[in-house]
Amino acid sequence: MKKDIWNYTSYALIVIFFTLTACKSRNLNYITYYNKINKIDSIFRFQKDTIFTIKQYKKIFRQYPPKNQDRREEYENYIKLADQHHKNFGGKKSLYKLIPLVAPNWKYKKQDSGFIQLYQKYGIGRQEMELKVEEWKKRLNQKLVDSFTVAFKRDQDSRIDSNYADINKNDKKNAELLKWMFENYGFPDMQKIGLWNGDFLMPSGPILLHMADYEEYYQYLKIKVLEYVKSGECPPRDYAAMIDRNNLHHKVPYTYGVYQGYENIKDSATVNRNRKSIGLPSLNHAQLITKDFFKKIKKKN
Repeated sequence: MKKDIWNYTSYALIVIFFTLTACKSRNLNYITYYNKINKIDSIFRFQKDTIFTIKQYKKIFRQYPPKNQDRREEYENYIKLADQHHKNFGGKKSLYKLIPLVAPNWKYKKQDSGFIQLYQKYGIGRQEMELKVEEWKKRLNQKLVDSFTVAFKRDQDSRIDSNYADINKNDKKNAELLKWMFENYGFPDMQKIGLWNGDFLMPSGPILLHMADYEEYYQYLKIKVLEYVKSGECPPRDYAAMIDRNNLHHKVPYTYGVYQGYENIKDSATVNRNRKSIGLPSLNHAQLITKDFFKKIKKKN
């Protein structure tokens, strides 16, 4: 009898543990993640405190499945810094976790000799990396890939001739298609559709940006896409650009300072508060990120 009670209690505790873990995972707010990453990244760029950076990255990646944001590449930088300073970053397990995060842009990433050498150092060869990327590609939602490809081509092709009637018609088709995607598959992020379809580049940002011109869709997207910023599926910058563009139609002052750029911002304190509310770095921090990014590109060339 005591054994039965013990087994039942153990089983109940396991069920409770996994239920709480699942709830925690579903309720993660990536705006909090982005702001923590911004703080760590800012300290690293401005103060060059590498050991603090490694410790803080390690702490947040225990709480959140990592992203590897454009121009920040926080998870990759964490691994590289930890390796350089002989700190434990999880070895092969973490390196394997990084591959799907860089896979959307693999056609360029595989040309990064330092990146490849890091993997080889831990016994992961180029062939194995290619295999992991192929496995990632097979997990993409092909129906969503095909649908988004149609939408993106329609978006871009109608703007080549600058025919307003065609632009208007195609944008509205794309708005309906976006709603269908959201209702059936969620946000078409890079882990669902990748970034390239063959040699065709198809980021989600431009389509969202153009939706800002249509009030009948914008009001829905303003709320819905923010949910995807919180879930970590939509980059905060893409959402911010959509909001900023709509502001222009109503002659509203800068909200995030993304679409219009940084020039002529009169109230930078308010803009920075707005940016933090969706996980964007401050204006000064963003400018440094951009500056460092182009330095890195120039150095490679």
